[in-house]
Amino acid sequence: MNESPAGPAPVAADRTAPPGTPEEDSATKRARRRATAEVWIVLGLSLGQSAAYSVISLAAKLTAGRPLAQQTATLNASRSARPYLDLVYQLADVLFTLVPVALALWLLAEGGRNAFRLVGFDVRRPWRDLAEGAVLAAVIGLPGLALYVVGRELGITAQVVASGLAPYWWAVPVLVLQAVKNAVLEEVVVVGYLVTRLRERGWTVWAVVGCSAVLRGSYHLYQGFGPFVGNAVMGVVFGLWFVRRKRVMPLVVAHTLLDVVAFVGYQLFADRLGL
Repeated sequence: MNESPAGPAPVAADRTAPPGTPEEDSATKRARRRATAEVWIVLGLSLGQSAAYSVISLAAKLTAGRPLAQQTATLNASRSARPYLDLVYQLADVLFTLVPVALALWLLAEGGRNAFRLVGFDVRRPWRDLAEGAVLAAVIGLPGLALYVVGRELGITAQVVASGLAPYWWAVPVLVLQAVKNAVLEEVVVVGYLVTRLRERGWTVWAVVGCSAVLRGSYHLYQGFGPFVGNAVMGVVFGLWFVRRKRVMPLVVAHTLLDVVAFVGYQLFADRLGL
């Protein structure tokens, strides 16, 4: 067999930087900067943005010239006086608010990982997830309600209007969808994604749980200081649960139950209870 006049083709050099070299250190720094930027982008498109607006809303309430306890914070507000246009707005809100969830899961799927399995956002064990979620909802729900009442008495919590929808035929189904949306968004992004990413970066368990809990409390500040404390405590419980169990599905179930009770209960019984 004839060879090329220039001789055998040279073997390609190994481009992997040896451990401890400046090239490896530079690559590690770039990877860390990229990971940090990724977390900020995901939060900036979702609940980090909500936290910023919540702080602004609280500042507006505190400087409005009347006590915080005399002001209201409306959840699930109507978007239009025309019923079916309002329905379209509500459904669009549910759909587009879940886009950051898809982004977070897509980013966690790097390297061929199954992001749904990684954070336990799947239906492998539905009955156990439902049971655990119901227990968590009970554990969180009653103390949370007590904190709200205490906050109202102390004047550090606004009156929360859990539903601002008119009594249309579609109001209750939409409120259920909103509850599911809130649960999926918060538990997948603030617990599943954020805790996983920060743990991968070497953060300690308590630093990760604390960061997740403070973020959860922060985007509830528009309701006042009581809900901030209550949701931060909820964030600690949920964060520790996830660190131990690596499953967000029970947290999604618990959060959905809490919001369904609050939203639908307010929609159906607020007038009868004089709220």
